[in-house]
Amino acid sequence: MISKETFLFLKELKVNNHKEWFDENRPRYKALRNDFEQFIHAVIGEISLFDRESAQTTAKASIFRINRDIRFSNDKMPYKNNFGAFIANGGRKGIHAGYYIHVEPGECFLAGGIYMPSGPMLKSIREEIYENTEEFRAILAEPSFQKHFGGNLWEEKLKTAPKGFPKDFPDIEYLKYKHYTVAKYEPDAIYWKPTFMQEVREVFKAMKPFNAFLNRAVEEVER
Repeated sequence: MISKETFLFLKELKVNNHKEWFDENRPRYKALRNDFEQFIHAVIGEISLFDRESAQTTAKASIFRINRDIRFSNDKMPYKNNFGAFIANGGRKGIHAGYYIHVEPGECFLAGGIYMPSGPMLKSIREEIYENTEEFRAILAEPSFQKHFGGNLWEEKLKTAPKGFPKDFPDIEYLKYKHYTVAKYEPDAIYWKPTFMQEVREVFKAMKPFNAFLNRAVEEVER
């Protein structure tokens, strides 16, 4: 589970997002970062029970840095107001579909899939769906998937059919997505309950067939 202290730290960081405050609280941050790393290590162990391929990573390779890249952003706040980790073959820098944990007061969620795929990757995913539509539809209709995600993908889509695919394709809506991700928002309190790992296991296990489908497309690009 994630400690209440982590949420308190992130709340304080949000209103004190500058280097002076962070430097003063760096020992506190390091301790909480270490706790989070231990938690992600345990999550990887849970994922290995049903998805050994995605578990071929480490906690350190999965956790995102708290420093923001502000070089091309109008928002110059130096730090993220969250802890996050993406667990997949290759870690957070890999190209495979995987499992994501987001810790942010009032904005906690468990998610997964592939976010911001490259052009070739996006095309390969769409081709995989186009050629195996019934299988993809069945994955989204699975009771466990419906329970946690409502059968819905993250709604950022093209307005028209993507180039190279017929506009009259019956399931054209599946091909319009810019990202192939799903998410389940959680109340903050569930993160610090002893049963949180059980929730993580259940949500991520429901996501496994979705990720496996996407990773077939990844394999096509890798060849």
